[in-house]
Amino acid sequence: MARRLLWASLALAPLTLLLDVLVHPGKVVLFVLAAVALIPLAWLIGESTEHAAEHTGARIGGLLNASFGNAPELIIALVAVGDSLPNVVRGSMAGSIVSNILLVLGAGMLLGPDDAELDLRSLGVQLGLVAIAVVLLLIPSIPGWHGDPDRHSLAVLSIGPAVALLALYLVTTTIGLRRISLPDEQADGGWSLRTSLAVLAVATVLTALISKVLVHSLEAFAHAAHLTEFFIAIVIVAIVGNAAEHGGAVVIARRGKMKLATEIAISSSAQVGLLVVPGVMLLSFAFAHPLTLAFRPVELAAMGAAAAFVAVVIRDGRSRRWEGALLVAVYAAMVIAFLFAGDRGG
Repeated sequence: MARRLLWASLALAPLTLLLDVLVHPGKVVLFVLAAVALIPLAWLIGESTEHAAEHTGARIGGLLNASFGNAPELIIALVAVGDSLPNVVRGSMAGSIVSNILLVLGAGMLLGPDDAELDLRSLGVQLGLVAIAVVLLLIPSIPGWHGDPDRHSLAVLSIGPAVALLALYLVTTTIGLRRISLPDEQADGGWSLRTSLAVLAVATVLTALISKVLVHSLEAFAHAAHLTEFFIAIVIVAIVGNAAEHGGAVVIARRGKMKLATEIAISSSAQVGLLVVPGVMLLSFAFAHPLTLAFRPVELAAMGAAAAFVAVVIRDGRSRRWEGALLVAVYAAMVIAFLFAGDRGG
């Protein structure tokens, strides 16, 4: 039933684009339509990369998933860079890390089997990577707390931490892929490689177009909803960009596969910190105003606290439902704090 609904909701993407061109509805309507349309597109990107991985084997398949699994977040960020919305970019990436660690992991633990065993070693490594990312981001962030956080000197200063994060990602991903052994045979009912890549290409192009609509209507939606751009970026845009991974992890947890569900939640956060954040920063030099990695104290504190809190919760290597409820409650508390944080400089 859920898959049928996702397939049907893919029609929202072309519908949104047609309405934007032909009808010119209000920006608020466009923002809502674009946000909802991105959810099935994110799912389709994940679906096509999984089918492609059945033909390419574990290593290339893993790289495909790494490259395109976070495509919605990456595209949204680059569109926002092009629109000179650096605060939206940083907020959405920080929100992705926090929501994956707290909301997705918490929901999975709450809805999954009680007292299930976790892969503590793997989860500990991923949480450690998030912590390292936060520490490295302090290098350009601290100078950004005084003066213009988007000055060119900070963009140059951000290159070092970005390269270090990407290098760390490549090393850990390579080691991780070497440990994985997956069958190369095509599963029953799987797509051909040509079909998988064609669907992936179409979904990525549609995601880019819908992301442009989303970002262009964000400011008007924020004004109409009486919300700050920071709140919309760190909560709404972050959840929309990760919708496929969010839903997938919870469904897997409901099936009793807690090791896999928790791995998806926490490794997704690490992937944003070590791949998406530095990737967007380095690619931003192709635009008029390069992105600095000067995160606000509230963003860094949220990311660091989320990683530390989860590390304490899972330290015994068991998943308990009350702990999942606690993680969701902590995320809800952070959302309230984000609501009152205000925009940068405001």
